[in-house]
Amino acid sequence: METWCTQLLELLAAVVFFHASEYALAVRFHGRHRVNASSLLISKQYLLAMVCALIEYVAELILFRELKEQWWLSNLGLALVVIGELIRKAAVITAGNAFTHNIRIYYQENHNLVTEGIYRFVRHPGYCGFFVWAIGTQIMLCNPICIVGFTFVTWCFFSRRIRYEEFFLRQFFGQQYEVYAQNVPSGLPFIK
Repeated sequence: METWCTQLLELLAAVVFFHASEYALAVRFHGRHRVNASSLLISKQYLLAMVCALIEYVAELILFRELKEQWWLSNLGLALVVIGELIRKAAVITAGNAFTHNIRIYYQENHNLVTEGIYRFVRHPGYCGFFVWAIGTQIMLCNPICIVGFTFVTWCFFSRRIRYEEFFLRQFFGQQYEVYAQNVPSGLPFIK
């Protein structure tokens, strides 16, 4: 099979598995009646990013075919996709009902601070996993421009999101969250 065909099939498999499993886990933990299409985590911005990745891939395939033949790099990307997926799914499964795709801004009676499992090592393993997964998809495609772009955009997105989410976590859990945040890294580079 041609290199380009293998790389695109791996990307398709990674994207389909990621979104289908996110949806399935949301249904598992929150029930079908509380889950909608937004649980597939497909936004306009995400679609735009993936279209840009495909445009870069095709352009470089035509202009610099040898760039796409870097199997060691493509396999590294595939490994990062798998690692990112495992980290994120460990976060979802460990948190169970506490894991939502929308940041909770109101405290609920059954809302507990999850600090066990993968959360012992990383405060935001769901974000960490997606960050690794997204960059891995671009390394897998040997897309140098989108590697930089995806890294920058996802880091900026999660940097803002973590600050916003942690504002509410500090409101909900007070000193318990402060101690947790001081002792456990965020899971993303340069975000305390």
